[in-house]
Amino acid sequence: MNLIGQFRQITTFVLDVDGVMTDGAVYVFEDGQQVRGMSTRDGFALQLAIKKGYRVIVISGGISNAVVQRLNKLGVAEVHMGVHDKRALLLQYMQDNNLSKDELLYMGDDIPDYMAMLESGLPCAPADAAPEIKKIAHYISSLDGGRGCVREVIEKVLKLNGHWELVTDVTSK
Repeated sequence: MNLIGQFRQITTFVLDVDGVMTDGAVYVFEDGQQVRGMSTRDGFALQLAIKKGYRVIVISGGISNAVVQRLNKLGVAEVHMGVHDKRALLLQYMQDNNLSKDELLYMGDDIPDYMAMLESGLPCAPADAAPEIKKIAHYISSLDGGRGCVREVIEKVLKLNGHWELVTDVTSK
């Protein structure tokens, strides 16, 4: 199947956090607090995808209550932090939701995503992903992690399925 056909079949977006939804930088303050930056454009696309009935699952090896709160605010209910075996969690999610691999777009950026990405029908990577990840990606975004790469793939899927439209009840958060 060609790449356009693969994008058309997607019902579920599986996303890593650090290096995909963020630029991978963690800012550490004197008090030990850690802060990450996320794109509001990605946030808009996530909200629209959820509103249109797509599933969004976030799987991260990192742990951040602030990230969970942000994603919940955007409507992402499936947020899994501190995951050591992303593949096992993904396979269980697929089984629990009766999903085929062809329905899954997985966007990851580094080695911890590798095995889980192989379980998706459409493995994708940000432009600045690790070389090993780019090698297995069917699609490499023109944008870096944290700079709109998530929006790029969501927009492609929604446009190909006639679900990308001007809306006034979804805002950039």
